Amino acid sequence: MGLVLFPGDGNNDSPDVCWSYTRFADFRERLARTEGIDPSTMHGFGGDPPWSTAATTLAPLLGHPETGGPNLTPDQCAAMLPRLEEIILQWQEDDRDPLADQHLDDARRLRVVLYFCADRQVDLLFV
Repeated sequence: MGLVLFPGDGNNDSPDVCWSYTRFADFRERLARTEGIDPSTMHGFGGDPPWSTAATTLAPLLGHPETGGPNLTPDQCAAMLPRLEEIILQWQEDDRDPLADQHLDDARRLRVVLYFCADRQVDLLFV
């Protein structure tokens, strides 16, 4: 089983990004830590504070349940893009190992999907 994030435009040729649940959790944990957030202190990861209180535009993605939950809007996708771009540049500069390389590739694919959703004004779906 896994997770697919894709534009809600009804087109099977649109870009998507796929993860196993474990790989998605690892990816989100790295994003959160890059943002200076210990995910274990946040709701859904063992803590109480909701992600909406986190000082990052990535909060809608970081706090999104792996199954169910709302779609992300085109505005949320657009708001996340600048920070994701910065993180991609930062991760390119970091000393990398195979897992970090995988996270960098995942971030790049996610960037394409977020841009597509923002540009076409369609929701980002989680399945």
